[in-house]
Amino acid sequence: MAAKSIVKALEPFTTCDVSDALLKLKYPHGGFLAGLTMWSPKRQEGPTKIIGPAYTVKYVRKNYENEPKASGHYIDSIPAGSVVYISGPPRMINAVYGGLMSTRAQASGAVGTIVDGRVRDLQEHRDLSYPVFARDIGTASPYEVARVSEINAPVFLQSEDQDAVINPGDYLIGDLNGVVLLPQGLAEKALELMQSQVEADDKIAQDIKAGKTFTESSKVHRAGVKQP
Repeated sequence: MAAKSIVKALEPFTTCDVSDALLKLKYPHGGFLAGLTMWSPKRQEGPTKIIGPAYTVKYVRKNYENEPKASGHYIDSIPAGSVVYISGPPRMINAVYGGLMSTRAQASGAVGTIVDGRVRDLQEHRDLSYPVFARDIGTASPYEVARVSEINAPVFLQSEDQDAVINPGDYLIGDLNGVVLLPQGLAEKALELMQSQVEADDKIAQDIKAGKTFTESSKVHRAGVKQP
């Protein structure tokens, strides 16, 4: 399936639905990227959801002279429909993403930005109604301590507790529950599993409201859920 078709097929599903499918496919943590939560357009509130292929940006500390140096500004080459994924250096106090970047990203047709690090200018992102997920917020720009090293290259999640690699073109889904990484190579397989699981859960919820127990309803409706 083409990327646009996969994005369209993912629209009815939540991050939890995607994780459930990935867990069945034995993908670690169901693709959940821990610690990344919604800051804009509201703080962990509302129906905002972003879905798109990853456009990755890697920041490194300025004194890392042996790291590659990017050519041109990443913000001016964002593909329409993409999710901008910014990887900041671990344990950095300064923010790596600000309001002007969201202004340009939105003008380029990006569907949202995910920052593995701090963002600043929070109200500017919200005034744009532009979705931003991040690890935290701050006030200082990255200028004095960090620089962009690579654009559209694999990046690691900055976590001591979780090993995850975000590759350009992998699908990123973000909503109230957090951020999920759906690898390109598993997208079609995961989609094949989602619908029957969601339908089963909807029927179980209806049964519970009608007075049935979870155990009896689950036994009936989950028996036919599609498996890999």
